[in-house]
Amino acid sequence: MPVLLSSLLKFSKNSRVTSCYKLWHTLSAVSKANRSTMSETSVQNLVWIDLEMTGLDVEKDRILEIACIVTDSKLNIIAKGPNIIINEPDAVLAGMNSWCKDHHSKSGLIEAVKKSTYSVDQAERDVLDFVKKYCPERKCPMAGNSIYMDRLFIMKYMPTLNEYLHYRVIDVSTVKELCKRWNQNVYNSSPPKKLAHRALDDIEESINEMKYYKSMFFNSVETKIDRD
Repeated sequence: MPVLLSSLLKFSKNSRVTSCYKLWHTLSAVSKANRSTMSETSVQNLVWIDLEMTGLDVEKDRILEIACIVTDSKLNIIAKGPNIIINEPDAVLAGMNSWCKDHHSKSGLIEAVKKSTYSVDQAERDVLDFVKKYCPERKCPMAGNSIYMDRLFIMKYMPTLNEYLHYRVIDVSTVKELCKRWNQNVYNSSPPKKLAHRALDDIEESINEMKYYKSMFFNSVETKIDRD
């Protein structure tokens, strides 16, 4: 009996030690993950967003797809966020112009929209939750190609996300248009467009294009961010 009791006590002690070790290991992992996310949160981060829509009329057209990537100020990708396809009824899809019908059909987006169960509100929540992990409220600008158009749709259909972002935008198209007028050689050597017309592909293309212009025109000098 004493031997059995001793064995049970030893087993109980070892079990407690094992449980404590597992708990410590889990808490350490969570803490490390939190520290990692916190270290990647910065007012200098850029929120790259691209939308695919049923058209360009913000009053009648709808968002079909949204993707988001956060980069640091040097355009290094910190994290890739949700790439969400939003369900829209057949009547909305039928009302698209011929360009949208053709390109969204070829890209597979129309079929994906029909199969999706996501609403625009759900998409907004998921993207906003992602952005909050890496960007302080109203500090980080939205970036992309012809981003003003995406911003108009976000203002109308994703107002909470719009309010969280900084009011400024960083438009790759602006740099491109200036380059076309001021430096034809650099413009002619810019990365070719793949014209995939899918949200995530277009974001990655925009980031690469901005990296090109950055290497051509901007020195790697640290700058301070405005506080306004």
